[in-house]
Amino acid sequence: MTTTVIKNAAWIIAWDAARQSHVYLTDGDLAFTDQQICHVGGRYQGAADIEIDGSQRIVMPGLVNIHSHPTSEPLRKGITDEIRSPNFYHSSLYEFLTTFNNDSDGIGPCTKVAMAELLQSGCTTVVDFSAPFEGWLDILADSGIRACIAPAFRDAPWFTRDGHLLEYDWQDPNRGPDGFAAARQAIDRAFQHPSGRLSGMVAPSQIDTCSEDLLRQAHGYATERNLPLQIHAAQSVTEFIEMVRRHGKTPLQWMHDIGILDDRTIVGHGIFLDHHPWLHWSSDSDLPLLAESGASLAHCPTVFMRRGIALNTFGRYLRAGVNIGIGTDTYPHNILDEMRNALTIARAVAGSVKDVTTAEVFNAATIGGAKALRRDDIGRLAVGAKADLVLLDTQDAAMRPLREPLRSLIYVAAERAVREVYVDGQQVVANGRCLTIDLDHELTALEAAQQRSIARVPELDYAGRSAADMAPMVFDHQP
Repeated sequence: MTTTVIKNAAWIIAWDAARQSHVYLTDGDLAFTDQQICHVGGRYQGAADIEIDGSQRIVMPGLVNIHSHPTSEPLRKGITDEIRSPNFYHSSLYEFLTTFNNDSDGIGPCTKVAMAELLQSGCTTVVDFSAPFEGWLDILADSGIRACIAPAFRDAPWFTRDGHLLEYDWQDPNRGPDGFAAARQAIDRAFQHPSGRLSGMVAPSQIDTCSEDLLRQAHGYATERNLPLQIHAAQSVTEFIEMVRRHGKTPLQWMHDIGILDDRTIVGHGIFLDHHPWLHWSSDSDLPLLAESGASLAHCPTVFMRRGIALNTFGRYLRAGVNIGIGTDTYPHNILDEMRNALTIARAVAGSVKDVTTAEVFNAATIGGAKALRRDDIGRLAVGAKADLVLLDTQDAAMRPLREPLRSLIYVAAERAVREVYVDGQQVVANGRCLTIDLDHELTALEAAQQRSIARVPELDYAGRSAADMAPMVFDHQP
């Protein structure tokens, strides 16, 4: 057993169980033995194998990311930043995600780049919502992160032939059941992985691509295994209209009626509830329904704000009683960026700074995410919790003058202040650099994968357009 002590930490963002709140401590010690925190605050009196000077450090809990797509999103950097899709209400899903896609040789580098970015931004737990692939679990384990895999499956992928009509391929009756079987096997392997840091959740891909029967089976399995279930729902106007067309109900209402909306459910995005002004809907029942169910929301502001789309609003959902966690649904996989964007977009949409506080967004990225994952041993610095922690540099220029640690971090410094990161008691970031992944090497491989993807675009696009047609350069290139 190895005990590590961070001595004389300038600040500790500790968990106060009595108050059920994070609190600031100053000039204190934090100790962990192997994978578990054994002391927070005051002076540690026990024996220590490793001592770290914390006099210029802020110690905070590792951040919890409950929604990400690391096998694909880093590939799209510089491509989907400002694409337009007016016939699909500017969602990037239907024209672009099936066109700018990865290949088998690019998935590994893509995932590793995302993991390095996450760790370097203080994220210690991630939900990886991906299609299973060879070597998936080992890549996640080798990165050093704590990962909950969400192996995706569905009955009917979507496609468009003309850029305005969305269609679904329901032809293969085995696609959904076979995918669900493969997902169950992947989840079993995750829990059995020797790293001890992998787990799983049930992840039917999207509410509009899965049959009622498949969703009921998925939820039943999640209940039997006591696992979370996450599904993309209420993520686009097009999806909302499609679900009303099929069932005469909103996506959330249909989820409730078929029995898959409860306290183990995580709704990926959940933007287009019936109160959203883009819908001009006559009812206002989805948000109370979401709150009463006990379901959680995976909020990923960055990918949507690029399209001019926003939750309405973060504060409104919280006041209704919805548990919210934060996700990184796009590049960069930087959870501190997402937290800043969550704050600023909510206030802009609400027209008021009081819509959401810094504390509420920090809670979402820590205890909110932990609750969604049905865990009480992550997202907090408390005796008995996992030794997942982040050390921030009080002397970084972007943190100074340092009056308020979290405001300096979230609004200004972001990942620039992250110096050391520990997951399960093991150091994975030193001096701001990921120790477990050769980021430069993986970026070189990812650049090659992006070029291969760009070359395939005319074959995959319904209109045969090139990448230059769909995502032109910011300025004309003159050789």
